[in-house]
Amino acid sequence: MSKLDNLFCELCPNGVEFKKVKELAEVSTGSSNRNESSDDGQYPFFVRSQNIERMDSYEYDEEAIIIPGEGGVGDIFHYVNGKYALHQRVYRIHFTESTIDVRFAFYYFSAHFKPFIMKKAVTATVTSIRKPMIEDFMIPVPPLPVQREIVRILDNFTELTAELTAELTARKKQYEYYLESLIVSCVDTQKLMMSEICGIYDGTHQTPKYTGSGVKFVSVENIDDLYGSKKFISEEAFSKYKIKPQLNDLLMTRITAGIIGKCTIVDRNEPLAYYVSLALLRPNSKVLDSRYLRYYIESGYGKKELRKYILTDATPPKINKDAIGKVSILVPSLEEQRRVVKIIEKFDAMCNDLSSGLPAEIAARQKQYEYYRDKLLTFKVLA
Repeated sequence: MSKLDNLFCELCPNGVEFKKVKELAEVSTGSSNRNESSDDGQYPFFVRSQNIERMDSYEYDEEAIIIPGEGGVGDIFHYVNGKYALHQRVYRIHFTESTIDVRFAFYYFSAHFKPFIMKKAVTATVTSIRKPMIEDFMIPVPPLPVQREIVRILDNFTELTAELTAELTARKKQYEYYLESLIVSCVDTQKLMMSEICGIYDGTHQTPKYTGSGVKFVSVENIDDLYGSKKFISEEAFSKYKIKPQLNDLLMTRITAGIIGKCTIVDRNEPLAYYVSLALLRPNSKVLDSRYLRYYIESGYGKKELRKYILTDATPPKINKDAIGKVSILVPSLEEQRRVVKIIEKFDAMCNDLSSGLPAEIAARQKQYEYYRDKLLTFKVLA
């Protein structure tokens, strides 16, 4: 960091000037719809998601920062340099002033835009933003050599994380292939509809009145950590639930693009209230192991079956409760299911366990990156 310290002392010893985005950049949205995407399109197509789609035509040819206008506000940021297409509810921030390095601005947005937006929120979340909100965001404008040195340091951090992530992605593909190979190699397998071997229910369709304590309330956002939810409803409200989660039930995401079919097994004897965005699956334990069902749904076979019934034109995309019952499941004997589960759990831990292996190393790198990012992107305001 000594080089950066020297640059600060030499070029901006008294602090850094801040300017509003509207003084530095053009801000606008795209004009494309999601149904215009193409799997093998030539150009990147930025939608309201962390995932980048493809398109056969482009709208812009430039260097810019991309952020969603709704959904994932303050959490999703893209940097682009070249030709690209843009969804009509996604914003481009194209810097027209030569005093700003766009990757420096990208890192600054990633670190500070969400706190800025949250100050303008009237609720606990920000569901959408408008152009004037982005234009009023203040960005520091240190001398370009300072900006570029910060970018160099942060790029090194992100490159290391990207290498680890690429390795983990390769392992996950290997895991998915292995999972499918195990399933297809099972003997004496029956093909049954989900409704034949599983109870299927959904949660409350009404946003509940939250309380300071009581029964934990979960939705799509909690699928990776059910018991980490910070939302609660009263015992009285929970008593009105006709179907309550039990040990070894599955909760499956059924609403929200990109994550339909993600499952978590209920592994505690603790009450859980759940929202309509989740389906509760209760396997017949005499013929179906909950863990096997989870792995099957998340396998390539399960995903392919779910896609048959997902309403992609709905907003947001979803699969209806009754349609889940039509999904076909390959069901071997319980003994065979448990053999498959035992093998897969070892592979699963290697790919997904946040306390060990690559996921733990990536998490540590991410924390390190965020620490230095916040440290490097904090400036004294020029008096």
